[in-house]
Amino acid sequence: MSRVKLMISYEIEPSKREEYLTLIRELKILLNFDSLEDYSVYEVKGKPNHFEEIYTYKSVEAFENSDDEENERINILINKLSTLTNGHSTKYSTLFEVNSNKVE
Repeated sequence: MSRVKLMISYEIEPSKREEYLTLIRELKILLNFDSLEDYSVYEVKGKPNHFEEIYTYKSVEAFENSDDEENERINILINKLSTLTNGHSTKYSTLFEVNSNKVE
């Protein structure tokens, strides 16, 4: 079973940093689904206010079904997060783990 990583990178306005960090702390508490193995946020070295969120899902199926698990508060926080970012700087990447034990 291959895991999936969803990575979202973006820049936030410097004046909104504290609001952003508060929002991320709450989001980390709420994102505790069975299908989500890990949720982490990193700041890019040497680039203040450039962040990357990394969602690690246990399987392709878990990733595909992840929208079904979200609750209203999470949706509110994610929408609020999008208002803090510089919209045209947001980049998404989805990575599928290569399973070296499986021959296809």
